[in-house]
Amino acid sequence: MATIGNLWGGNMSDVSRFREAFQLRLRDLDKERDIAFADRYAEGYANRLPGLATDLVSGNVNVIVASATPAARAARDATRGKDIAVVFAAVGEPSLVAATNVTGVRLLEPESSRERLNILREVIPNLKTVAALWNEANPVHTTYLEQMGGVKDFKVQDPNDLDRALDAIRQQRPEALVVLPDLMFHSQRSRIITFAATNRLPAIYSQRSYVEEGGLMSYGPSYTEMFRQAANLVSKILNGTAPSQLPIQDVRSPERVINLNAAAQIGVRISKEALAGATVIN
Repeated sequence: MATIGNLWGGNMSDVSRFREAFQLRLRDLDKERDIAFADRYAEGYANRLPGLATDLVSGNVNVIVASATPAARAARDATRGKDIAVVFAAVGEPSLVAATNVTGVRLLEPESSRERLNILREVIPNLKTVAALWNEANPVHTTYLEQMGGVKDFKVQDPNDLDRALDAIRQQRPEALVVLPDLMFHSQRSRIITFAATNRLPAIYSQRSYVEEGGLMSYGPSYTEMFRQAANLVSKILNGTAPSQLPIQDVRSPERVINLNAAAQIGVRISKEALAGATVIN
């Protein structure tokens, strides 16, 4: 019996599709092995992650799969001196979580953050003011902001702090909004999407699910595919390969998704150039 611990920054309902994709892929790869899963959810509160990681270690898991940088860092710290591998997904800067027992799948950031700005410029001619919503608890976000350059940043500490940041954005009246990739924001996406629509604010996100639920645009990888890649790494570890022998992978090609109904509701015209190569949702 192998036990896989999953350390999630969001909540159960929020990550269910990623969790299912990971488990199905791992069971498909290791059909002859009995595998159990232990899941811990931080519900968007990064300060809960160290305790949850320690709890997984106490449960004698064989591998911890950690979603995003705060969770990966907590898992790395909790497994110091332990014979437990850590496989991360959705980490933009692997050096922040580096250790001999750690490998995983890297987000193509900050490259994708810069591309989100470029996409906004395609949609909004002469764009001047862009707000960026970022999570202070995610240590890689400061790097993303530096690489984007020229945006007005609005930080959030946890879900309870989100309304304050959105109110500040409303008062500043930017022309567009970028929501940085983070599972805490993903868990609060309904609030963010509603805010953008109510204020007729063009916004771009990192995950397709925002657009499927009424957001304007997204640019980023398939997170379900990313967790399938993570399952490939876990399978190799369970079959005897050390994490240090498994190079960190880049997540596969990102996709652009545009919701034309959302565009019409806020009065944004999407040009043929912006639609080129995009998945369109009506």
